[in-house]
Amino acid sequence: MDARDVYRTIFDSIAETVDRTVGGLSADQVNQQPLGEANSIAWLIWHLTRVQDDHLADAFDHRQVWPQRWSTELALGLPEGDTGYGHSADEVAQVQVTSVDQLIGYHRDVHRQTLVDLESLTPESLDEVIDERWDPPVTRGVRLASVVGDCYQHLGQAGFVRGLLPHL
Repeated sequence: MDARDVYRTIFDSIAETVDRTVGGLSADQVNQQPLGEANSIAWLIWHLTRVQDDHLADAFDHRQVWPQRWSTELALGLPEGDTGYGHSADEVAQVQVTSVDQLIGYHRDVHRQTLVDLESLTPESLDEVIDERWDPPVTRGVRLASVVGDCYQHLGQAGFVRGLLPHL
C-alpha cells in the first residue's frame, strides 16, 4: 500500500462519515446551535469541507470547488474566501442550509477533487515544501495530515451534536 492508497482510504472514510452524520436529518436539525451559540452540524460540516477544499487547492495548485458552484448555491452571505476559522457565534449562526443534500453535495464535490489530487502524489511530492510562512516550512504531506486531523476533529463534534438533537 502506498501513500495514495492510505490517503484515499482516509478521505473515503471522512466522506462516508459526513454522509452518516447528516443523513436523515432535516435542514432545521443541522442548523440548530446547541445552547444557542455552539457550532451547528451545518457549520461543522461546511467548515471541515471548506478547510479541505481551501487547503488542498493550495497544496495541489488548483482552484477551489467552493467558488465554482457552491458559494452561490449555498448562499451563506460570507466572503468567498471564508473557511470559518475564528468564527464568532453570530457568524456560525449565519451558516444556515436550506437543504442537507446541498451540504452533502458540496462535500462530495470536494471529495472527488481530493481523489484527483491524490492521484498525483509521489514520495517526493509529499516532501515538497508548499508553505514557507511557517517554521518549519510545511510540506504537502504535513498539510494532508493536518487536513485529515481537522476533518476528524470536526466530524467528532458533529456526531456529538447529532447525539444532542433529541434534547435540544
